[in-house]
Amino acid sequence: MPTTLKAKFDTRREAEMTVERLVQEQHIERTDIFITTDGPANSVGSETAGADTEGQDPSPASRDDAALEDKIVVSVDIADEAKAAKVKAAFAEFDASDIAQG
Repeated sequence: MPTTLKAKFDTRREAEMTVERLVQEQHIERTDIFITTDGPANSVGSETAGADTEGQDPSPASRDDAALEDKIVVSVDIADEAKAAKVKAAFAEFDASDIAQG
């Protein structure tokens, strides 16, 4: 029976890593995966990560203009119960919170 799985991520990087894991290793179509913000504001997550953090020299310093407004939500439309378990595992691997089905 088709269902939608959703999870919230603190950083854009965690959300993107999850999507790549689902597409590349679980062969879930990108058209079945959706990324949104948890609230109405444009957001890169609730914590800095990736390009928003300071790198080693000669990289620039940390940015302070990242839109840290709310968490990132990844939802996946799935019909296969076995794949649903793998989606949940990928969510957990990249520190998702509020994992929900339905």
